[in-house]
Amino acid sequence: MGQILNANVIHTPQRTEAVPSSRFDITAFDKKEYTVFPGFCDVHVHFREPGFSCKEDIATGSLAAAKGGYTAVCTMPNLNPVPDSAEHLKIQTDAIAEKAVIAVYPYGAITVGEEGKVLADLQAMAPSAIAFSDDGRGVQDDGMMKAAMEECKRLGKILAAHTEVDALKGGWIHEGDYAKAHGHRGIPSACEYLQIERDLNLVAQTGCAYHVCHVSAKESVELIRQAKKSGLGVTCETAPHYLIFDDSSLQEDGRWKMNPPLRGKADKEALIEGILDGTVDMIATDHAPHTAEEKARGLEKSLFGIVGLETAFPAMYTHLVRPGILTLEQVAELMAYAPRRRFGIPMGNDWSVWDLSVCRTVDPETFATKGRATPFAGKALYGVCLQTFRDGIPVF
Repeated sequence: MGQILNANVIHTPQRTEAVPSSRFDITAFDKKEYTVFPGFCDVHVHFREPGFSCKEDIATGSLAAAKGGYTAVCTMPNLNPVPDSAEHLKIQTDAIAEKAVIAVYPYGAITVGEEGKVLADLQAMAPSAIAFSDDGRGVQDDGMMKAAMEECKRLGKILAAHTEVDALKGGWIHEGDYAKAHGHRGIPSACEYLQIERDLNLVAQTGCAYHVCHVSAKESVELIRQAKKSGLGVTCETAPHYLIFDDSSLQEDGRWKMNPPLRGKADKEALIEGILDGTVDMIATDHAPHTAEEKARGLEKSLFGIVGLETAFPAMYTHLVRPGILTLEQVAELMAYAPRRRFGIPMGNDWSVWDLSVCRTVDPETFATKGRATPFAGKALYGVCLQTFRDGIPVF
């Protein structure tokens, strides 16, 4: 595991100085002990620009990230225009250069328009794209996925897969006890793990560097565990909400609707076990803001997606560190070191300062993101980010 950055921080009204020390905690002017973490890195966020800036934009998304202790994020390509060419990708990179307060690395799309029919010009996008994904849609055609993997292998790029079998879609929450009790149409776990199984077979054939997005099902964890044991170049992520909630937590509210959905208790436990044995490599938020109106239609009709950048670390600390399931060092590995190592993202002089003694009730109206939909609304979480620094410069 990586180590948490150690420092003494001296605060004055005009400046903040960081002085290396051997202490785990840091001491501030008010004699309280704070904790310094390396800058967190999220390899799966949606900043919605270009095309959907009413939901989020580069400025608000990157500020929300900084407020959550993040200094680097990777933005997914379900935008308008879809970044499926160098020309389309440049629209996003220009906006990033103008507006982002942290490091923002965009994905390029795997297929033109994310439609799964024609391979995008991966080579032309490779210098600017951190990796390639058709996030929001699983690539259904086996031949297309194999061709994409072969091209990613040739270019030395990661393929990050949204794994979903279209023929098994149609529901809006997990196909479990809550769906049955409340008359909802469910999404089976097979919708996720069957495509992971297909993809792993293709990885074995192509040697592609493969990353599985937002793993939610116990079968997926086991498939990835076995793939790693066989030596495949596979990594995966899960999100805080899949580790903390399950479908017994659901309420008839759009803030509980995300894709993949919250699954059963056994799935949650398998994900935690996967973190502990190294099968699950990193935490990503899948930060996916929508307008208030789009999330006010209940479980069935609200759009999929919740926000997560500003609650990710407090949620992990409150529900996994404080009960003794994970250590702070393990969380630093999952949220800072592992994603940077896998995706080749430098750390730089990046860190954030936290008061872990403060417990606050989550109030979405205080968020920096435009999105307000979160299952953590009204929940008490420990940990407040006081300052975030990118390259030694305060950005929050």
